[in-house]
Amino acid sequence: MTTVRAKFKVQSVTESEGGLKTANLSPVITGSPENEKFFKWTPGGQIQLGTINPEAAAQFVPGRQFYVDFTPAGEPTTPA
Repeated sequence: MTTVRAKFKVQSVTESEGGLKTANLSPVITGSPENEKFFKWTPGGQIQLGTINPEAAAQFVPGRQFYVDFTPAGEPTTPA
């Protein structure tokens, strides 16, 4: 199996009581030839990621872009 790579942009970050920060990301669509190439193959979707880790949360700034790699973690197992 191969890795699937997508490119996402942070649209917004919200904070809830208790310090949970939630980043909302959408696929890139424009802004560079690379982004247009990603949009051609990954035209839709959403990622919502929550964390209480301040160092991790600080990375998710609106407008920042991330590569997201989907790599299989192994074959699913069926219960015996």
